[in-house]
Amino acid sequence: MIAKPLSDTIEYFCRENLDLYDGADCQTLATQVAAYRHLRLLPQPKNQTNNSPNILVQLCEDNYTAWLLDPDQNNLEIATQPYLAPIWSETQIQAAIPQIIQFTQLAMATPNYYLWGGTVGPNYDCSGLMQAAFAAVGIWIPRDAYQQEAFTKPMAFNREKLDFSCLLPGDLIFFGTVEKATHVGLYLGDQQYIHSSGIQHGRNGIKIDVLSPEGDVCTQYYFKHLRGAGRIISSYQTAS
Repeated sequence: MIAKPLSDTIEYFCRENLDLYDGADCQTLATQVAAYRHLRLLPQPKNQTNNSPNILVQLCEDNYTAWLLDPDQNNLEIATQPYLAPIWSETQIQAAIPQIIQFTQLAMATPNYYLWGGTVGPNYDCSGLMQAAFAAVGIWIPRDAYQQEAFTKPMAFNREKLDFSCLLPGDLIFFGTVEKATHVGLYLGDQQYIHSSGIQHGRNGIKIDVLSPEGDVCTQYYFKHLRGAGRIISSYQTAS
């Protein structure tokens, strides 16, 4: 067990999968952290009004910030080597796409349901599934759908003509409002994409859908909210 209090000058890694939360009260899941991921402590926000013992942390692989429950400090170890972001070329990434797609299909074949904040399986949210699939081959992408959209190389399809010929399997498909991407799926080809969608508008888990104005309520809902697509051409490089 590491000594407390933890230091904000030391990098740590997780000994097991951990949950992180979106506030100091640690009530709402923000993301999950797979074992052996690295993190560092951040200073407590100056506007922090309560005396919560929970800790604000930043994940090293994607710079994502969230809150760690105080007891979960016991599941951290000091990293003997700092995290070093991998370098991937676009060609190397394209060669890994079949494995990335296979990851999502195996996840779909495993009993699952939609979990807001889920990234370690078997239960994922939309962007958590995307991040986990790429991370499974060693490629890091940002955590949330809108961050993933900003990270990709935009691909301009013709929605009105249902012309998606510019897309390749492994491209990310984004849905949401005019202002922001709120949902993401992985393109499989032939207008099909795989995604983890929720109960309200989706399928409460991982399924394959089609980019079409026709079909069931779920298919039509997501096509109505289709906003763009992008290609992963590099692995995320974290700020030092």
